[in-house]
Amino acid sequence: MKIAPIAHIRTDFPEKFGIPRQPGVVEELKGRIVFEPEYRNPDMIRGLEEFSHIWLIWEFSKNLADDGSSKFSPTVRPPRLGGNKRIGVFATRSPFRPNPIGLSVVKIEKISEDKGIGPVIHVLGADMVDGTPIYDIKPYIPYADSIPGAKGGFTDDMEYKTLKVEWKWDNNDIPKNTKISLEKILSNDPRPHYQNDSDRVYGMSYAGYEVKFKVTGEVLTVLSVTKRIT
Repeated sequence: MKIAPIAHIRTDFPEKFGIPRQPGVVEELKGRIVFEPEYRNPDMIRGLEEFSHIWLIWEFSKNLADDGSSKFSPTVRPPRLGGNKRIGVFATRSPFRPNPIGLSVVKIEKISEDKGIGPVIHVLGADMVDGTPIYDIKPYIPYADSIPGAKGGFTDDMEYKTLKVEWKWDNNDIPKNTKISLEKILSNDPRPHYQNDSDRVYGMSYAGYEVKFKVTGEVLTVLSVTKRIT
């Protein structure tokens, strides 16, 4: 079966590092789904405005090797298990899979009609890098997609902790909403879970800014936030 993108999503993440590991973890994150020219017919999304959420089927496009192949291992080390225990790739949501396909549920913020590019779906909570190819869109249907009493495997026993974020930076040029969403991203600890060096300075790009931070214990300290040079 040959498939091609129907759309691409535009987000504030130019790179993978820092993106939440699950959709909806940071609800404030905005994204815009822009359709490819052949799919810009408004009739194709008629009735979608009646739904609050949608499923996106997409590609882990940044995980491909130079020859276009997908890198994967039969077992992976889930971050939420501390990166120390290996389990089967199909028992995880690892981005490194035989077929690099992602599945995310996001909230519809609004649907607009933009001159020149047709209908645009504005979404919240997307966990994707800017420019990610979208292969399909399906409505989220609560009676079928939400299963009471479902078991979550190893995630059921996890204690979900967040970091306390402290700001050692006094530049107030960053917009308030951007600062709020950035703080939530950082509180979810974007570091690989096998890295725990309190002296290491980490960097990530978000919403046109370069962010530098350190983590000591349960506290993440923002050292600087500066305009990103492109």
